[in-house]
Amino acid sequence: MSKPIIIVVGGGAAGLLAAGKAAENGAKVIILEKMKRPARKLVITGKGRCNITNLTNLDEFLPHFGRTSKFMRPAFNALFNTELKNFLYNLGLEMVDERGGRVFTKSGKASDVLKVLLAWLKKLDVEILTSTPAKSLVIENEKVIGVKTAERTFFADAVILSTGGASYPATGSSGDSYLFAQSVGHKIIPIHPALVPFDVLNYETINSLNELHLRNVNCQLFIDGKKKSDAFGELEFHETGVTGPIVLNLSFTIVAALKEGKKVNLQVDFKPALDSEKLHTRLLRDIAERGKESLESMLRGLLPSQLVTICVIQNEINGKKLANTLTQKERKKVVHWLKHFMIEIDKPRPFEEAIVTAGGVNTREINPNTMESKLVQDLFMAGEMLDVQADTGGFNLQAAFSTGWLAGISAAQKFA
Repeated sequence: MSKPIIIVVGGGAAGLLAAGKAAENGAKVIILEKMKRPARKLVITGKGRCNITNLTNLDEFLPHFGRTSKFMRPAFNALFNTELKNFLYNLGLEMVDERGGRVFTKSGKASDVLKVLLAWLKKLDVEILTSTPAKSLVIENEKVIGVKTAERTFFADAVILSTGGASYPATGSSGDSYLFAQSVGHKIIPIHPALVPFDVLNYETINSLNELHLRNVNCQLFIDGKKKSDAFGELEFHETGVTGPIVLNLSFTIVAALKEGKKVNLQVDFKPALDSEKLHTRLLRDIAERGKESLESMLRGLLPSQLVTICVIQNEINGKKLANTLTQKERKKVVHWLKHFMIEIDKPRPFEEAIVTAGGVNTREINPNTMESKLVQDLFMAGEMLDVQADTGGFNLQAAFSTGWLAGISAAQKFA
């Protein structure tokens, strides 16, 4: 009996796992990859270090996917974080566990993940055709029978679409997946950038904070003046706005509000470990100890120098005056500013800077137990093209690996 032929369209994280598992389960597998090299997005994830997964237990992991958590459960039952770590370790990848349950390559090189995966696929005789973009799916009697490229038609028993979303389009994720899915009747939930930095309206102020990285701050998100959520952790400033884990994890809500024309503000508490009264006491103590220094000099004991400059300007206080000449009214203004620094969000940065894409193929049209389309027989989908998004921290890459793994097994076993 001849092996079933499975075509995987897209050689990213999901596609590589899908191809390997299909081959392990007895299929002849061909990957069609539009770029000159596969998995270009994988090698830039985690700032080039690759945040492979997160070691949070399943009950705490799933809520990071919001409304699609139920859909993702079967994929995580097929391959979850510890299984993924063991799989990659057995392929020869060394990893380290870091704070927040995040898992990275020990070398700090995301390319090492790709190296072990490509070696695995080579042993399985998976054929990878690079610079070979798919043009369309070949459908007959509501069943996929192949994939057309510019040069030829590849006929197959099953096709796995794993062409990514629209984020980082330079890596090949340019939205092709949605066109393929739409062409065979699938509904696309409108896409927009997610896990994305933002530009701010008061960018002249923020510009002076460019590349400032703050840890252990708290941000409250206000939409049309009403508090919606808050987050604790790291905040970063770029030339025209804000980013960092706090902002990225709030980005789904922020983007949705901006699309509705709502006013969005972030209120930053630079000293969340101290309430206003204790912070005022701390300020008085610093004044007692360093009162003969300038206010700017004394405040550097509380804040990075860039923030000190902003603090005195926004509170209209002479930063050169002696700290012990600060009036009670001025002290209260400083304390309030430290606890209520306001940033008004303007717009998200473009897809080129988004970590993932929100929206995508409607998961109601995909069988979560197999990743097979409910509309087209023998067509499977995996990875970022699906309307599945989670917080930053390794959750999204685990989803890509898991859905690819499940799709590959399901596609091959259907013809076993």
